[in-house]
Amino acid sequence: MTNFALVGAAGYIAPRHMKAIKDTGNSLVAAFDPNDSVGVIDSHFPDADFFVEFERFDRHIDLLRRQGAGVDYFSICSPNYLHDAHIRHALRNQAHAICEKPLVLAPWNVDALLEIEREGDAKIYNILQLRLHPAIKELRDKVANAPKDKIFDVDLTYLTSRGHWYGVSWKGDVKKSGGIASNIGVHFFDMLGWVFGDVRENVVHLHETDVASGYLEYDRARVRWFLSINPDYLPAEAKAAGKRTYRSIIIGDEELEFSEGFTELHTESYRDILAGGGFGIEDARACIETVYDIRKMTRAALSGDFHPFCKNVKL
Repeated sequence: MTNFALVGAAGYIAPRHMKAIKDTGNSLVAAFDPNDSVGVIDSHFPDADFFVEFERFDRHIDLLRRQGAGVDYFSICSPNYLHDAHIRHALRNQAHAICEKPLVLAPWNVDALLEIEREGDAKIYNILQLRLHPAIKELRDKVANAPKDKIFDVDLTYLTSRGHWYGVSWKGDVKKSGGIASNIGVHFFDMLGWVFGDVRENVVHLHETDVASGYLEYDRARVRWFLSINPDYLPAEAKAAGKRTYRSIIIGDEELEFSEGFTELHTESYRDILAGGGFGIEDARACIETVYDIRKMTRAALSGDFHPFCKNVKL
């Protein structure tokens, strides 16, 4: 049985990591979060030690190591801007780090982490779960086997409604979350690069707190993308059905059906890592660079090839 510690236990995504640790037959021995709303731990690891002060958590981890019962992996579910620091903490404790996306917010942080990783035996892994989705893997094979000069036309649309709390939380602070493209879109940009190759052109048409949209050209695809947390931009059919989330990838004239199978992808990610696979720092570099560029770019006028949902946005 492998020992895990978890940083960010009160976060939205933390229960999926707890489930993944349990489903892979391992143990969560310690968890940290300054927020103590972590009763979900009882459903998975009621005997795990919990801390609301990082200094005491750090001391406990060090004590476990000195007693010969050290932590093997840190699961990092903290706010995006703290990932870098918490990854470094894991490696200083001679433990591997399994970190939520985005791994870091700036491309130069990737190089710094690579340097730290080379100094020891512990590894850094990023949860890039869409790479494990059967429909996405099938799409990648389809693109790889298509004529080499074929360029695919893709429309990516993802809306996941959030209430007023979002803007008040760290997620609404671009310096802490990286903005909407980083916070809810980074795994889609990773998937696009994994399937279609390197980015050749990056144009941003919208980038607000609640919506972002643009055009990306990859080696093998032209992509119009639209991301939002604003329920006003949901398509009429989704609103009529009472849905608050809408996810669509259209390739040419075909809809990619990948609505199922999301809930188990964290467990599959853990199985892959524990079996000697997993996605490391270099795997995450391209999507970090893409969302960083989106965040820093000047918006282009709504002309040329832009996502049709942009017409619904009133600034």
